[in-house]
Amino acid sequence: QVRLVTSGGGSVQAGDSLRLSCADSGRTFSNYHMGWFRQAPGNERAFVASISRTGDRTYYHESVKGRFTISRDNAKNTVYLQMSSLEPEDTAVYYCAAGSQGDWVPVLAVQFDYWGQGTQVTVSS
Repeated sequence: QVRLVTSGGGSVQAGDSLRLSCADSGRTFSNYHMGWFRQAPGNERAFVASISRTGDRTYYHESVKGRFTISRDNAKNTVYLQMSSLEPEDTAVYYCAAGSQGDWVPVLAVQFDYWGQGTQVTVSS
């Protein structure tokens, strides 16, 4: 069973940095590709970044490339999203997700099996 707990959100100014964490209390974390999504009010949940089971492959939405970094520590059952140079457009609820299907690292929400509870990130100009 995968149980994801997200933390690290908050309110910051434009240009600031935040690090989100997502911890899995189960024992199978390394079996899953992991991803981060975000959902702003009135919008659908959108892909941000994903990482392979071993961390050797990462994928980013174009809007966050060069500013956000996804990483994982399988010994700690935790995936991270380091966010830098934050912009007001990054304001959203951020969700982590776990997907186990296949070798391809998922980038679509439907490809993920488990979701965390979400954490609010608010960026003021």
